[in-house]
Amino acid sequence: MQGLLLLSTLNLNSPFALPLQFVDNISSREEVDQAEYYLYKFRHSPNCFYVRDWTIHSWIRKCLMYGAREKALHTLKNQVQYGMFPDNFTFNLLMDTFIKEDDYNSSLVVVNEIMLQEAFDEPCTQLLSLYVLHKYLQGKPDLKWEDERNLGAALLLVGLTQDNTVGFSSRLLGHVFLGRVELTKGIRAVYTKMPLMWTRGYLNRALNVMEEVVKATNGAKLCKDAVDAMAMVLEMPTSETSESKITNKLQETKQEDAIDDDDDDDDEINEKTKLPDYLKRFKELHAELQSLGKIETESLMTMTEKLITENLLAAESSEIQKFEKKLEEWEEERAALIQREKEIREKVRLEREARQAAKAKR
Repeated sequence: MQGLLLLSTLNLNSPFALPLQFVDNISSREEVDQAEYYLYKFRHSPNCFYVRDWTIHSWIRKCLMYGAREKALHTLKNQVQYGMFPDNFTFNLLMDTFIKEDDYNSSLVVVNEIMLQEAFDEPCTQLLSLYVLHKYLQGKPDLKWEDERNLGAALLLVGLTQDNTVGFSSRLLGHVFLGRVELTKGIRAVYTKMPLMWTRGYLNRALNVMEEVVKATNGAKLCKDAVDAMAMVLEMPTSETSESKITNKLQETKQEDAIDDDDDDDDEINEKTKLPDYLKRFKELHAELQSLGKIETESLMTMTEKLITENLLAAESSEIQKFEKKLEEWEEERAALIQREKEIREKVRLEREARQAAKAKR
């Protein structure tokens, strides 16, 4: 019955509170499936401006409550179609659920969406995202170039929020991933549909991160595994994997991927010609880091776990306080919305009665 009423609301361009109340009233898995359809219809209805934050939060909670995690991920990945642009607390709730289940593939999907929204604003989101990224990489997954780009962007953006060993190491590793994509696929493949700079030189920017750590006075270091990843990329063309193999692979991918064009060919050539200079500068910076004792032998995963142990509890406490205030704001906004709907309905009723009265006098 509620579903039929909702459809009539959408079709008749009626006031907008009812579709959102439907999500709040979900009480079974079957209703989760129905609500997905109604959310889509509401998003594409003429009377939809945007889906309210409290509805997004309620939708994610209901999906988790009734075992519909795949629905939460589906609507998140297709957020434009469903209007799913969660706040940090909702992102964290979803991430934390997948982390507790050791489902780092699904956790990474959430981190990628946070990255695309550039929503690494809250400390709790930053810490959980770092944990997911490095835990995922610890499993040594087989990565496609798109995966490297997404991981690189997420590591870079979240790394910029932390002025410590984990932050600098994540930044370095992010630039390394992006630099490798730039080297093999061209700069356009790096920045297309991504919140990233469109100027060349991601490997050079990785070297700048190393130089920044050399000059740092806050005790920050670079983890050895991040530095080793940088060395591997810089030495790749002269290693046993030979430049001819890389060239052949590039030719194959160019035929398959429409993203490559003449400009990208120039990008690849330009970056490859700079590799000897990059490698020379890398060795100099590496020697400086070693002499200053700024190469951290503990793994990046271990350092991330230490960072979380030291900071997550305080971050969660602060986040809960902010969320409690947000709940109060949501309740006020919801009450105002319902009151406005009542006023609109009353106005429509009076106008209808006036038209009927005028018609009766004729």
